[in-house]
Amino acid sequence: MNVTKVLLTAVLAGQILLVGCSKDKGELSQTEVEAGETVETGSQMSGNIAPFSGMEVETADHRPILATVNNHPLARPQSGLSQADVVYEVFAEGNITRLLALYQSQLPEEIGPIRSARDYFIEIAEGLDAFYIAHGYSPDAHALLNAGVVDNINGMQYDGTYFVRSKERKAPHNSYISKEHIEAAMEDLSIDDEIREVPPLSFHPDADSAKLGEIASTIVVGHPDPNFMSTYIFDTESKTYERSVNGIITTDKAADEKVTPANILVMEAPYATIDAEGRQSLDLTNGGPAILFQNGVALPLEWKQIDGVITPVQDGVPAKLVPGQTWVHIVHEQAIGTTTTYTP
Repeated sequence: MNVTKVLLTAVLAGQILLVGCSKDKGELSQTEVEAGETVETGSQMSGNIAPFSGMEVETADHRPILATVNNHPLARPQSGLSQADVVYEVFAEGNITRLLALYQSQLPEEIGPIRSARDYFIEIAEGLDAFYIAHGYSPDAHALLNAGVVDNINGMQYDGTYFVRSKERKAPHNSYISKEHIEAAMEDLSIDDEIREVPPLSFHPDADSAKLGEIASTIVVGHPDPNFMSTYIFDTESKTYERSVNGIITTDKAADEKVTPANILVMEAPYATIDAEGRQSLDLTNGGPAILFQNGVALPLEWKQIDGVITPVQDGVPAKLVPGQTWVHIVHEQAIGTTTTYTP
């Protein structure tokens, strides 16, 4: 009988050394692939490595795009999540979470429903040097967008043009944006569409190289509301995780396929309620405890904001991810030890 193991919050001993974006090519080992590198096997080039997914792609120089995706139960299933390189799940109002879907290696035909911005969503977009997409904004986010902190388009200005309302759902759960409209907006607004900064992420060559940690085949990231409680079940064949919320498997409506991350990062950060609407503030500057799930194992470590990018850190350097999608849960301080459970 499996006994549920509760992850106890742990801070790694010693000083954390912040590192740069990547190592010199000569320092790469056979079991390490740096984001954005071109991998050589024998005498043949095997292609470019996408900097946010670690997957081989034809070109790795596209500008990252970050979209706020509605995570209300009435907005599910969402479109475009299966093709995101990274999905950040973040608290917005009270216990409601929203998703920040990052696209760089590929861009889906449709993304949505799109929802409103928060100031810390914009902070994440700025750190990623991403073109930011949202529909609406909090007062603090509005000020940042007006100040031009990030290149962006917003449905408040472009509803009915770049943003299209679906007749299948009711507002505010029906605003979508297409690949065609994203590309048109970037061209119309003269937005640079090439990547300018490579993130400090590093990847294993494959899932089997990620062996360290305690066996964790089933993971539950708890939440006060079961409509936001996430369960992940590891698939030994695909080396990815089947994700479900409140018993419903997470699927991509437009692509008609399951969302199957290869990595799940659960990280603690300090939230605080700032107004009567339940809006939150979030400090992403100081790092904190985290746990990384990959290839059926659990690895306690820390997270740091390195060069503006949320990065799992082990023994002072960026921890290696399994190539594929990463789902990042940004939970409250001291929440890992009380809400995140896993079983062999």
